[in-house]
Amino acid sequence: MAPPEVATAVGKSLTGKGARTRARILECALELFRERGYDDTTMRTIAERAGVSLGNAYYYFKSKEHLIQGYYARSHEEHLAVCGPLLEAEVDLEARLRGVLRAKIDTSAEYHRFAGVLFKTAADPESPLSPFSAESLPTRRQVTALMGEVVEGSDVKVTEPLAEELPHLLWLYLMGIILFWIHDRSPATSQTYRLIEHTSSLVTRLIKMGRHPLLRPLTTSTLKLLREFRDEVKSPATDDASTPP
Repeated sequence: MAPPEVATAVGKSLTGKGARTRARILECALELFRERGYDDTTMRTIAERAGVSLGNAYYYFKSKEHLIQGYYARSHEEHLAVCGPLLEAEVDLEARLRGVLRAKIDTSAEYHRFAGVLFKTAADPESPLSPFSAESLPTRRQVTALMGEVVEGSDVKVTEPLAEELPHLLWLYLMGIILFWIHDRSPATSQTYRLIEHTSSLVTRLIKMGRHPLLRPLTTSTLKLLREFRDEVKSPATDDASTPP
């Protein structure tokens, strides 16, 4: 861990040279994680690769875990930039969902090998690098909000309580797609794109079926169960009932 006086500087907004230095440290860290693995890469090695002092590296990232959270955040920003034009122009729910999922794989392509390395650590439920961890909560909320936007801006009107739970369910769906992609060894991960093509159509049909009056009692009871389960596994230190993960 970084000394307290260094760690406190991490939260400052950066512009110009500071932002470039931070980006270089993050990029060098990702290179080393790909080359050596997460466990065998130290903050000192990252600082040396980036051409900065160890204290300077800790100024921007107070631990290796914060570097991975930086990667998560940057990956989401890149994903948002690609999704923006699609969500502004398209209202068909299936096209919006399929486009957002494909965009995630497109923007993550260069990190495919690294994602496999990271998965060894992130798959541990106790790891702060897990997408389900308290440390990952800020990015998880941002991605969940994006999935909510996919539905809200579409031509399909979803009623409560499905509207409340759907963004979280779609986030889990996205996590499933990413897990498949991590293990996909087909040329250009073509099987992942095929999976997106078929499942986005199926998921869209299920969402539309949830509005049917005859299925509403089943939908309501199922969503209630999912909400109760989500509340039970939620981290009490970082969440509250009004902002579920």
